Amino acid sequence: MASLEVAADEPVGGLRFAFYGRTSTIEHQDPATSKAWQMEVASEVIAGHGHIVEVFFDAGESRRGGWRDRLAAAELLAAVRDPDRGFDAIIVGEYERAFAGDQLPRLLALFRRYGVQVWLPESGEAIDMDNPEHRALVKMLGGQSLREVVRARHRAMASTRVQTLEGRFLGGRAPYGYMLVESGAHPRLADARRGRMTYRLEVDPETAPVVRWLFAERLAGRSVDSLVRDLNDRGVPCPAAHDADRNTHRTRRLW
Repeated sequence: MASLEVAADEPVGGLRFAFYGRTSTIEHQDPATSKAWQMEVASEVIAGHGHIVEVFFDAGESRRGGWRDRLAAAELLAAVRDPDRGFDAIIVGEYERAFAGDQLPRLLALFRRYGVQVWLPESGEAIDMDNPEHRALVKMLGGQSLREVVRARHRAMASTRVQTLEGRFLGGRAPYGYMLVESGAHPRLADARRGRMTYRLEVDPETAPVVRWLFAERLAGRSVDSLVRDLNDRGVPCPAAHDADRNTHRTRRLW
């Protein structure tokens, strides 16, 4: 999801800035709040130098995706190439929200070609790659952004692995042959106070025999088509029919 806005009732004078911001998810973050605080940071950086006249904001986009692959960022790139564009410079809300790795150095060549400055909150001014301090800053920020990606992935995978070893079921519907049972209060205190529980899988006495029979018959050499006919002839409820309340979108009630 992308948004493009034209800022209204802005003061006149100074540089005209296009703002770019991004949030990675729309399910676990509030895009409006994320955009608001990023624009607040950007406005503080450019105070006294100019004002924001256009807003480009990507929601639900990964930082690893190139700018041409993000909707709002791609629109901003197209605007940069437009000789009649309404801005002189770009200000981002946070480096790690806008760029990953060496994305910025590669984009700076394009921006320079069209005479567009890039300002970062981390620099407090326009980036100048002829400045050794700016080159070092951009290199450090690029490495830090990739490091955070790796760290976040490692934390998530390690947490998932530990919780699974503890016997917790991490989400979704129970596989056919199993059922979900509560296994205690949620380990996060805030979630526990709201009454959230953790769950584990246990064998479902009603459907587990069907699963065992299927495996045994398949190992004995029976074809899938033969097993399907047998189940339907005997009137054994298929997974969607067995859990009809969670499968209202499925109209076929056969194996």
